[in-house]
Amino acid sequence: MTIKDTLLYLGKATLFGLIMAAIFLLVTRYFDNQSLGNNLLQTRANNTVELSFAKAVRRAAPAVVNIYSLSIDQTRPLNSGSLQGLGSGVIMSKEGYILTNYHVIKKADEIVVALQDGRKFTSEVVGFDPETDLSVLKIEGDNLPIVPVNLESPPQVGDVVLAIGNPYNLGQTITQGIISATGRNGLSSGYLDFLQTDAAINAGNSGGALIDTNGSLIGINTAAFQVGEEGGGHGINFAIPIKLAHSIMNKLIKNGRVIRGALGISGEPINPVVAQILNLPDLKGVLITGIDPNGPAARAQLMPRDVIIKYDDEDVPGVEMLMDRIAETTPGEKVMMTVIRQGKQQELPVIIDEKVVVDN
Repeated sequence: MTIKDTLLYLGKATLFGLIMAAIFLLVTRYFDNQSLGNNLLQTRANNTVELSFAKAVRRAAPAVVNIYSLSIDQTRPLNSGSLQGLGSGVIMSKEGYILTNYHVIKKADEIVVALQDGRKFTSEVVGFDPETDLSVLKIEGDNLPIVPVNLESPPQVGDVVLAIGNPYNLGQTITQGIISATGRNGLSSGYLDFLQTDAAINAGNSGGALIDTNGSLIGINTAAFQVGEEGGGHGINFAIPIKLAHSIMNKLIKNGRVIRGALGISGEPINPVVAQILNLPDLKGVLITGIDPNGPAARAQLMPRDVIIKYDDEDVPGVEMLMDRIAETTPGEKVMMTVIRQGKQQELPVIIDEKVVVDN
Protein backbone atom coordinates (compact mmCIF):
# COMPACT_ATOMS: atom_id res chain seq x y z
CA MET A 1 0.00 0.00 0.00
CA THR A 2 1.41 3.37 -1.02
CA ILE A 3 1.52 6.45 1.20
CA LYS A 4 -1.20 7.98 -0.93
CA ASP A 5 -3.47 4.97 -0.40
CA THR A 6 -2.73 5.03 3.35
CA LEU A 7 -3.61 8.70 3.66
CA LEU A 8 -6.79 8.19 1.62
CA TYR A 9 -7.81 5.30 3.87
CA LEU A 10 -7.15 7.30 7.06
CA GLY A 11 -8.97 10.31 5.64
CA LYS A 12 -12.08 8.26 4.87
CA ALA A 13 -12.02 6.68 8.31
CA THR A 14 -11.65 10.09 10.00
CA LEU A 15 -14.46 11.61 7.93
CA PHE A 16 -16.74 8.67 8.73
CA GLY A 17 -15.98 9.06 12.44
CA LEU A 18 -16.75 12.78 12.39
CA ILE A 19 -20.05 12.22 10.58
CA MET A 20 -21.12 9.55 13.10
CA ALA A 21 -20.13 11.77 16.02
CA ALA A 22 -22.20 14.65 14.62
CA ILE A 23 -25.23 12.39 14.13
CA PHE A 24 -24.86 11.04 17.69
CA LEU A 25 -24.72 14.58 19.15
CA LEU A 26 -27.78 15.70 17.19
CA VAL A 27 -29.83 12.66 18.24
CA THR A 28 -28.76 13.01 21.88
CA ARG A 29 -29.68 16.70 21.98
CA TYR A 30 -33.07 16.00 20.35
CA PHE A 31 -34.07 13.34 22.88
CA ASP A 32 -32.77 15.42 25.80
CA ASN A 33 -35.04 18.28 24.76
CA GLN A 34 -38.00 15.97 24.23
CA SER A 35 -37.66 14.23 27.57
CA LEU A 36 -37.30 17.38 29.63
CA GLY A 37 -40.06 19.30 27.87
CA ASN A 38 -39.34 22.64 26.30
CA ASN A 39 -42.15 24.31 28.25
CA LEU A 40 -40.48 23.47 31.57
CA LEU A 41 -36.94 24.55 30.65
CA GLN A 42 -35.74 28.08 31.17
CA THR A 43 -32.18 29.07 30.23
CA ARG A 44 -30.78 31.53 32.71
CA ALA A 45 -28.14 34.21 32.18
CA ASN A 46 -25.40 31.87 33.37
CA ASN A 47 -26.45 29.28 30.73
CA THR A 48 -27.73 26.80 33.34
CA VAL A 49 -31.06 25.07 32.70
CA GLU A 50 -33.66 25.02 35.50
CA LEU A 51 -37.10 23.49 35.89
CA SER A 52 -39.79 26.18 35.73
CA PHE A 53 -43.58 26.43 35.39
CA ALA A 54 -43.49 30.17 34.63
CA LYS A 55 -44.76 29.74 31.07
CA ALA A 56 -47.79 27.73 32.24
CA VAL A 57 -48.58 30.31 34.92
CA ARG A 58 -48.32 33.19 32.43
CA ARG A 59 -50.86 31.46 30.16
CA ALA A 60 -53.48 30.79 32.84
CA ALA A 61 -53.03 33.17 35.79
CA PRO A 62 -54.44 36.36 34.20
CA ALA A 63 -57.80 34.60 33.73
CA VAL A 64 -58.06 33.60 37.41
CA VAL A 65 -60.02 36.30 39.23
CA ASN A 66 -60.66 37.22 42.86
CA ILE A 67 -64.29 37.24 43.95
CA TYR A 68 -65.57 39.59 46.65
CA SER A 69 -68.90 40.28 48.31
CA LEU A 70 -69.94 43.90 48.62
CA SER A 71 -71.35 44.07 52.14
CA ILE A 72 -73.86 46.83 52.89
CA ASP A 73 -74.68 47.86 56.44
CA GLN A 74 -78.50 47.71 56.47
CA THR A 75 -78.63 50.22 59.33
CA ARG A 76 -76.65 52.72 57.23
CA PRO A 77 -77.45 51.78 53.62
CA LEU A 78 -76.23 55.10 52.18
CA ASN A 79 -72.69 54.47 53.35
CA SER A 80 -70.31 52.82 50.91
CA GLY A 81 -69.98 49.09 51.43
CA SER A 82 -66.85 47.10 52.17
CA LEU A 83 -65.42 44.28 50.10
CA GLN A 84 -65.06 40.88 51.73
CA GLY A 85 -62.96 38.19 50.06
CA LEU A 86 -64.96 35.09 49.12
CA GLY A 87 -62.82 33.02 46.79
CA SER A 88 -61.67 32.73 43.20
CA GLY A 89 -63.08 32.17 39.73
CA VAL A 90 -61.92 31.48 36.17
CA ILE A 91 -62.82 33.50 33.06
CA MET A 92 -63.93 30.93 30.48
CA SER A 93 -64.91 33.00 27.45
CA LYS A 94 -64.58 36.40 25.82
CA GLU A 95 -68.26 36.99 26.64
CA GLY A 96 -67.25 37.24 30.29
CA TYR A 97 -68.58 33.95 31.67
CA ILE A 98 -66.81 32.92 34.88
CA LEU A 99 -66.81 29.51 36.53
CA THR A 100 -66.61 29.34 40.32
CA ASN A 101 -67.95 27.27 43.20
CA TYR A 102 -71.54 27.71 44.33
CA HIS A 103 -70.47 27.87 47.98
CA VAL A 104 -68.23 30.84 47.13
CA ILE A 105 -71.12 33.10 46.07
CA LYS A 106 -74.01 31.43 47.91
CA LYS A 107 -74.56 34.11 50.56
CA ALA A 108 -73.35 37.14 48.61
CA ASP A 109 -75.76 40.01 47.99
CA GLU A 110 -73.60 41.77 45.42
CA ILE A 111 -70.57 40.13 43.81
CA VAL A 112 -67.49 42.03 42.70
CA VAL A 113 -64.92 40.39 40.40
CA ALA A 114 -61.35 41.70 40.47
CA LEU A 115 -58.96 40.91 37.61
CA GLN A 116 -55.20 40.67 37.99
CA ASP A 117 -54.74 43.78 35.83
CA GLY A 118 -56.54 45.89 38.44
CA ARG A 119 -59.97 46.08 36.81
CA LYS A 120 -63.07 45.44 38.93
CA PHE A 121 -66.54 44.49 37.72
CA THR A 122 -69.91 43.96 39.33
CA SER A 123 -71.12 40.54 38.15
CA GLU A 124 -74.46 38.88 37.70
CA VAL A 125 -75.24 35.28 38.62
CA VAL A 126 -76.17 33.37 35.45
CA GLY A 127 -77.02 30.16 37.30
CA PHE A 128 -75.86 27.73 39.94
CA ASP A 129 -75.94 24.01 40.63
CA PRO A 130 -75.67 22.91 44.28
CA GLU A 131 -75.33 19.24 43.20
CA THR A 132 -71.90 19.89 41.71
CA ASP A 133 -71.11 23.03 43.74
CA LEU A 134 -70.68 25.08 40.58
CA SER A 135 -71.89 28.53 39.61
CA VAL A 136 -71.55 30.74 36.55
CA LEU A 137 -71.11 34.51 36.79
CA LYS A 138 -70.99 37.06 33.98
CA ILE A 139 -69.14 40.34 33.64
CA GLU A 140 -69.11 42.92 30.85
CA GLY A 141 -65.64 43.94 29.76
CA ASP A 142 -63.28 44.28 26.82
CA ASN A 143 -60.13 42.28 26.14
CA LEU A 144 -60.81 39.83 28.93
CA PRO A 145 -58.11 37.19 29.52
CA ILE A 146 -59.38 33.66 28.82
CA VAL A 147 -57.96 30.50 30.32
CA PRO A 148 -56.82 27.72 27.94
CA VAL A 149 -58.97 24.60 28.45
CA ASN A 150 -58.02 20.94 28.03
CA LEU A 151 -61.15 18.81 27.47
CA GLU A 152 -59.51 16.01 25.49
CA SER A 153 -56.77 14.59 27.73
CA PRO A 154 -58.04 13.53 31.16
CA PRO A 155 -55.51 13.99 33.97
CA GLN A 156 -53.69 10.90 35.17
CA VAL A 157 -52.33 9.97 38.55
CA GLY A 158 -48.81 11.38 38.83
CA ASP A 159 -49.37 14.37 36.53
CA VAL A 160 -47.85 17.61 37.83
CA VAL A 161 -50.50 20.29 38.47
CA LEU A 162 -50.63 23.90 39.69
CA ALA A 163 -53.43 25.45 41.77
CA ILE A 164 -54.12 29.16 41.29
CA GLY A 165 -56.29 31.20 43.64
CA ASN A 166 -56.51 33.86 46.32
CA PRO A 167 -55.89 32.03 49.62
CA TYR A 168 -56.95 33.97 52.72
CA ASN A 169 -57.34 37.03 50.50
CA LEU A 170 -53.54 37.43 50.36
CA GLY A 171 -53.53 37.91 46.59
CA GLN A 172 -53.04 35.51 43.72
CA THR A 173 -50.91 32.56 44.76
CA ILE A 174 -49.61 29.49 42.89
CA THR A 175 -49.13 26.11 44.59
CA GLN A 176 -47.74 22.97 42.98
CA GLY A 177 -48.35 19.25 43.40
CA ILE A 178 -49.45 16.14 41.53
CA ILE A 179 -52.69 14.34 40.79
CA SER A 180 -52.91 11.94 43.72
CA ALA A 181 -56.04 10.09 42.59
CA THR A 182 -58.97 10.38 40.21
CA GLY A 183 -62.60 9.34 40.48
CA ARG A 184 -62.98 10.32 44.15
CA ASN A 185 -66.77 10.37 44.48
CA GLY A 186 -69.20 10.36 47.38
CA LEU A 187 -67.69 13.64 48.63
CA SER A 188 -70.82 15.68 47.94
CA SER A 189 -74.54 15.23 47.49
CA GLY A 190 -74.08 13.97 43.94
CA TYR A 191 -71.90 11.50 42.10
CA LEU A 192 -68.78 13.47 41.29
CA ASP A 193 -65.51 12.16 39.92
CA PHE A 194 -63.26 14.51 41.88
CA LEU A 195 -59.58 14.96 41.13
CA GLN A 196 -57.48 14.56 44.27
CA THR A 197 -54.27 16.59 44.50
CA ASP A 198 -51.67 17.49 47.08
CA ALA A 199 -51.36 21.02 45.66
CA ALA A 200 -52.44 23.27 48.53
CA ILE A 201 -56.05 24.48 48.31
CA ASN A 202 -56.78 26.81 51.20
CA ALA A 203 -59.70 29.08 52.08
CA GLY A 204 -60.02 31.52 49.18
CA ASN A 205 -58.68 29.04 46.60
CA SER A 206 -62.18 27.65 46.05
CA GLY A 207 -63.38 28.31 42.53
CA GLY A 208 -59.84 28.86 41.26
CA ALA A 209 -57.95 27.03 38.54
CA LEU A 210 -56.17 23.70 38.61
CA ILE A 211 -53.91 23.69 35.54
CA ASP A 212 -51.43 21.31 33.92
CA THR A 213 -47.83 22.16 33.07
CA ASN A 214 -48.93 23.57 29.70
CA GLY A 215 -51.15 26.12 31.44
CA SER A 216 -54.42 24.43 30.40
CA LEU A 217 -57.34 24.29 32.81
CA ILE A 218 -58.06 20.74 34.00
CA GLY A 219 -60.19 21.38 37.09
CA ILE A 220 -61.97 23.85 39.37
CA ASN A 221 -60.51 23.85 42.89
CA THR A 222 -63.22 23.01 45.39
CA ALA A 223 -62.28 21.71 48.82
CA ALA A 224 -59.62 20.53 51.24
CA PHE A 225 -60.04 17.35 53.25
CA GLN A 226 -60.90 18.08 56.86
CA VAL A 227 -61.02 16.00 60.02
CA GLY A 228 -63.54 17.39 62.50
CA GLU A 229 -62.98 21.09 63.11
CA GLU A 230 -59.24 21.12 62.56
CA GLY A 231 -59.41 22.33 58.97
CA GLY A 232 -57.26 21.24 56.04
CA GLY A 233 -53.50 21.00 55.78
CA HIS A 234 -53.38 17.26 55.16
CA GLY A 235 -52.24 17.46 51.54
CA ILE A 236 -55.59 15.99 50.44
CA ASN A 237 -57.45 18.46 48.25
CA PHE A 238 -60.11 18.16 45.57
CA ALA A 239 -61.04 19.72 42.25
CA ILE A 240 -63.97 19.23 39.88
CA PRO A 241 -62.73 17.87 36.52
CA ILE A 242 -63.03 20.46 33.77
CA LYS A 243 -65.01 18.15 31.47
CA LEU A 244 -67.82 17.96 34.04
CA ALA A 245 -67.50 21.63 34.99
CA HIS A 246 -67.59 22.72 31.33
CA SER A 247 -70.73 20.66 30.70
CA ILE A 248 -72.47 22.12 33.75
CA MET A 249 -71.41 25.63 32.70
CA ASN A 250 -73.01 25.24 29.26
CA LYS A 251 -76.27 24.02 30.81
CA LEU A 252 -76.35 26.90 33.26
CA ILE A 253 -75.74 29.42 30.46
CA LYS A 254 -78.50 27.85 28.38
CA ASN A 255 -81.17 27.25 31.03
CA GLY A 256 -80.02 29.02 34.18
CA ARG A 257 -80.12 25.67 35.96
CA VAL A 258 -79.20 22.04 35.38
CA ILE A 259 -82.17 19.84 34.47
CA ARG A 260 -81.70 16.26 35.67
CA GLY A 261 -83.87 13.20 35.49
CA ALA A 262 -85.02 11.36 38.61
CA LEU A 263 -86.16 7.76 39.13
CA GLY A 264 -86.99 7.91 42.83
CA ILE A 265 -84.90 5.01 44.12
CA SER A 266 -81.93 4.33 46.33
CA GLY A 267 -79.66 1.46 45.44
CA GLU A 268 -76.39 -0.29 46.13
CA PRO A 269 -73.93 -2.51 44.23
CA ILE A 270 -74.32 -6.28 44.04
CA ASN A 271 -72.00 -8.30 46.28
CA PRO A 272 -71.49 -12.09 46.19
CA VAL A 273 -73.82 -12.71 49.15
CA VAL A 274 -76.68 -10.72 47.57
CA ALA A 275 -76.08 -12.42 44.23
CA GLN A 276 -76.42 -15.85 45.85
CA ILE A 277 -79.51 -14.93 47.88
CA LEU A 278 -81.33 -13.39 44.91
CA ASN A 279 -80.18 -16.06 42.44
CA LEU A 280 -78.35 -13.61 40.19
CA PRO A 281 -76.12 -14.76 37.30
CA ASP A 282 -73.30 -12.26 38.11
CA LEU A 283 -72.44 -9.16 40.11
CA LYS A 284 -73.64 -6.63 37.54
CA GLY A 285 -76.62 -4.40 38.23
CA VAL A 286 -78.02 -2.26 41.05
CA LEU A 287 -80.05 -3.60 43.97
CA ILE A 288 -83.02 -1.34 44.82
CA THR A 289 -82.98 -0.72 48.56
CA GLY A 290 -85.60 2.02 48.79
CA ILE A 291 -88.32 3.65 46.71
CA ASP A 292 -89.90 7.10 46.88
CA PRO A 293 -93.63 6.35 47.16
CA ASN A 294 -94.45 9.39 45.00
CA GLY A 295 -91.71 8.86 42.41
CA PRO A 296 -91.52 7.33 38.92
CA ALA A 297 -90.21 3.98 40.19
CA ALA A 298 -93.23 3.51 42.47
CA ARG A 299 -95.63 4.41 39.65
CA ALA A 300 -93.89 1.86 37.42
CA GLN A 301 -94.29 -0.77 40.18
CA LEU A 302 -90.60 -1.26 40.80
CA MET A 303 -90.01 -2.84 44.19
CA PRO A 304 -87.27 -3.09 46.83
CA ARG A 305 -84.99 -6.11 46.19
CA ASP A 306 -85.49 -5.70 42.42
CA VAL A 307 -82.14 -5.68 40.60
CA ILE A 308 -81.83 -3.27 37.66
CA ILE A 309 -79.63 -4.89 35.02
CA LYS A 310 -80.51 -2.72 31.98
CA TYR A 311 -81.48 0.90 31.51
CA ASP A 312 -83.00 1.63 28.11
CA ASP A 313 -81.31 -1.49 26.63
CA GLU A 314 -77.90 -0.52 28.07
CA ASP A 315 -76.24 -2.89 30.53
CA VAL A 316 -75.91 -1.49 34.06
CA PRO A 317 -72.52 -2.40 35.56
CA GLY A 318 -72.96 -0.44 38.77
CA VAL A 319 -74.53 2.43 40.73
CA GLU A 320 -72.49 5.33 39.29
CA MET A 321 -73.36 4.48 35.69
CA LEU A 322 -77.09 4.10 36.49
CA MET A 323 -77.25 7.40 38.38
CA ASP A 324 -75.47 9.18 35.52
CA ARG A 325 -77.88 7.79 32.92
CA ILE A 326 -80.92 8.72 35.00
CA ALA A 327 -79.61 12.26 35.51
CA GLU A 328 -78.95 12.64 31.77
CA THR A 329 -82.45 11.50 30.79
CA THR A 330 -84.88 14.28 29.82
CA PRO A 331 -87.75 14.53 32.31
CA GLY A 332 -90.96 13.15 30.79
CA GLU A 333 -89.10 10.60 28.66
CA LYS A 334 -90.13 6.93 28.81
CA VAL A 335 -87.38 4.36 29.28
CA MET A 336 -87.45 0.58 29.57
CA MET A 337 -86.02 -0.91 32.76
CA THR A 338 -84.92 -4.54 32.75
CA VAL A 339 -85.00 -5.99 36.26
CA ILE A 340 -84.56 -9.34 37.93
CA ARG A 341 -87.32 -10.04 40.46
CA GLN A 342 -87.34 -13.27 42.43
CA GLY A 343 -84.93 -14.83 39.95
CA LYS A 344 -87.00 -13.90 36.88
CA GLN A 345 -86.21 -11.20 34.32
CA GLN A 346 -88.87 -8.70 33.28
CA GLU A 347 -89.16 -5.31 31.60
CA LEU A 348 -90.99 -2.31 33.01
CA PRO A 349 -91.58 1.07 31.31
CA VAL A 350 -90.80 4.12 33.47
CA ILE A 351 -91.50 7.81 32.80
CA ILE A 352 -88.66 9.84 34.31
CA ASP A 353 -89.42 12.88 36.52
CA GLU A 354 -87.28 15.98 36.99
CA LYS A 355 -85.01 15.86 40.00
CA VAL A 356 -85.79 18.44 42.66
CA VAL A 357 -82.66 20.37 43.64
CA VAL A 358 -82.30 20.89 47.36
CA ASP A 359 -80.31 24.01 48.27
CA ASN A 360 -78.65 23.24 51.59
